[in-house]
Amino acid sequence: MDLNRCTMMLSDVMEDYLKAIYQLQGEHEERIKTSAIADALEVTSPTVTSMLEKLEERGLVDREKYRGVTLTDEGETVALEVVRHHRLLEAYLTEHLDYDWSEVHAEADRLEHHISEDFEARVADALDEPKVDPHGSPIPSADLEPPDRSADKSVTEFAEGDVVVVEEVADHDPEVLSYLATHGVEPGVELEILEVAPFGMVTARSSETVDDVSLPEGVAHHVRVTPLPQAES
Repeated sequence: MDLNRCTMMLSDVMEDYLKAIYQLQGEHEERIKTSAIADALEVTSPTVTSMLEKLEERGLVDREKYRGVTLTDEGETVALEVVRHHRLLEAYLTEHLDYDWSEVHAEADRLEHHISEDFEARVADALDEPKVDPHGSPIPSADLEPPDRSADKSVTEFAEGDVVVVEEVADHDPEVLSYLATHGVEPGVELEILEVAPFGMVTARSSETVDDVSLPEGVAHHVRVTPLPQAES
């Protein structure tokens, strides 16, 4: 896939919008409302509306009044290219430059728009074609096929007594990631669900630290997990 062909004449901001819509579609599997994009990018709804008009003109999004947007095939291809760059960079920064997983998101955001296809290929080769980034998020392949998502449930969807395996931690807040790492909530770690409070707080025990960790609903939603085989009914 020719990156220059995919992103020709697109600004960094346009690519950011396409990436945000792609990620929101992965969470909601429905048309994405203007307000959701505004929240994700921390901009105003009128700003989003203006940008969506430009992206629609370029054939990158499909808009329906009052129903939101979805990516077109071309828009998804651009988004997947940017996501691939971002997640490869996160993996490279942690594995080769000793960045903490809480630091890499902002660095990758700055770099993802500006690397060449050759650089991308060299990074992927140096990492032996990784399947996931440091947070467990799947990395699109070089042919830009949408990656399979094995972890389609958050820890909030399980009950007390269930044992699950952390597959992905999607929250990009450095303080949240540092908190989770301190308490052993990282990809590959088993969690035993100890308590699910009526207001959404999840208390779990990590196999990594044998500590109990409290996860507010807003944080727990971003901890994507799969059940252990013996925990399935």
